[in-house]
Amino acid sequence: MRISDYIELDALGLAELVRRREVTPSELMDVASAAIEQVNPALNAVIASLRDDAERSLRAGLPDGPFTGVPYLVKDLGLLVAGTPTGMGSRLFQDVVSPADDELMTRFRRAGLVALGKTNTPELGLNVVTEPVAHGPTRNPWRPDRTPGGSSGGAAAAVAARMVPMAHGNDVAGSIRIPSSCCGLFGLKPSRGRIPTGPVEGEVLLGMATDHALTRSVRDSAALLDAIAGPDTGAPYSAPPPPRPFLEEARTPPGRLRIALIEAAWSGVPVHDECKRAARRAAALCEELGHEVVPARLEIDWERVRFAFRMLLSYQAHLLDRVCPALGLAPGRDTLEVATLAMAEAGRRMSAVDLHEVIVARDLITRQVGQFFTRFDAVLTPTLATPPIPPGTLDADDPALDVETWLDRCFAFAAFTPLFNVTGNPAMSVPLHMTADGLPVGVQFAGRYADEATLLRLAGQLEQAAPWAGRRPAVCAA
Repeated sequence: MRISDYIELDALGLAELVRRREVTPSELMDVASAAIEQVNPALNAVIASLRDDAERSLRAGLPDGPFTGVPYLVKDLGLLVAGTPTGMGSRLFQDVVSPADDELMTRFRRAGLVALGKTNTPELGLNVVTEPVAHGPTRNPWRPDRTPGGSSGGAAAAVAARMVPMAHGNDVAGSIRIPSSCCGLFGLKPSRGRIPTGPVEGEVLLGMATDHALTRSVRDSAALLDAIAGPDTGAPYSAPPPPRPFLEEARTPPGRLRIALIEAAWSGVPVHDECKRAARRAAALCEELGHEVVPARLEIDWERVRFAFRMLLSYQAHLLDRVCPALGLAPGRDTLEVATLAMAEAGRRMSAVDLHEVIVARDLITRQVGQFFTRFDAVLTPTLATPPIPPGTLDADDPALDVETWLDRCFAFAAFTPLFNVTGNPAMSVPLHMTADGLPVGVQFAGRYADEATLLRLAGQLEQAAPWAGRRPAVCAA
């Protein structure tokens, strides 16, 4: 198979070729490896090879799944792959090897996916761009002088540049949707409790974090969600099971939806004209498709949202003060970035009462947003407050950095995504807009809790009405 043929197909398209025996998984692995070798040096998206693991999987025989033989990349954060380090974008954790796959990796394998490598991520996922000291910055394939976003920035750059048709990502404040917007991809953050977190975690970051993928097509995202969703043994809670497969939903017309259009950031930060234009154009397209779009206000206390994210601080303190000693690691300035150390120090000053207040804030916001969704089927916003920014704009290793300034800088870029991590609602970035100078700008749609179905129906309709699959970035496998 030639690279020029490989890059034309999404993951389900490649799986269909394998099913018809028109190409073998080994051939797909080779062509994907060639694509990675061709364009990764310009982007620094893939930072570790899993080729040995992939070859063992092929020799053992792949399961019969929806993506049998399809090349895949996993983010070097959160996902455990047996026998390989999970460095989490940090110099400190580069030699910490997982003894086993976690439940999500087990499900990726069961779906037939063949993981070829690990993608770059900011240190511990604590940035909305991908520029860790450990591996250096990842570049945006549309314009290498811009960020691909974060924290799933390596995944986004790899998929946009056609190294693989889709890649694993996770999302605690927008880390699937932010890079999807920056790189012109479809990125769905599932509902809280939809994706398994075991066996190590019961819920990740008070349920504000979840995993899924960045894809070029809506149907790939839906089919993968079918393959990996559902509780694992001992899960503390789970999202209600869907009445129909998500892939079927993505192929189903959504009917007439009532959509709230929100252009202003809840924090009050300025929103770039291109991002407003993207939302307005998406609103106009939705109206053309028969939906009711209503300019609306969702009255949210942004300081309460921001306060809910102080769970990041307590988590960093726990990681450095409890987990690291158990692993024989000594955290310090020579192995960790300034933002990480500052967050951990602030976390040490939090009391049990503070952490309880974080939970209270999370639940109050969730109730407010739940009430809003009694009047609307979906909310439409810009995904980000600005188009992709230059590398170096958000430097997590700046010696002068303090925690509050750092959080404000990150949330000024990612102004619209964090709310739906606090509430657990499903949300997606859809690649409907390009700036005049050739940069992707996504729009975000959020839905009712556990109602990925409505979002996927709408996304499938938008993809048909305004196809994006034919767009190719400047740096692209060919």
